[in-house]
Amino acid sequence: MEKILCSAIWVDDEKKYTHQPKNIDKGFVVCGRRHHNCISTLMLIFDDLEKYLPIKKSGKVIQGFLTNDDQFVDRREGYKIAKEANQIIHNELIGSILTSEDLW
Repeated sequence: MEKILCSAIWVDDEKKYTHQPKNIDKGFVVCGRRHHNCISTLMLIFDDLEKYLPIKKSGKVIQGFLTNDDQFVDRREGYKIAKEANQIIHNELIGSILTSEDLW
């Protein structure tokens, strides 16, 4: 059964990288306990907010989750997977999207 492992953010910078989730053919995925942990890591990668924001504003930064099946999924798909796997432990759902607060 597919399950959610951790929060993740996919940055599609149009480059190819090795060792990315199976369904990511360009860009890279940063993982963390919560999305703010991923953002903190991205700030270190990009040196500062000024370098990160143009990529974020371009729509090439997607918040989601990493699954135990080595797939990156967005918040909507993450909700479906977590619900099916009975991983949702809080009733803080925002519509049909998943937040890490729903899980742990």
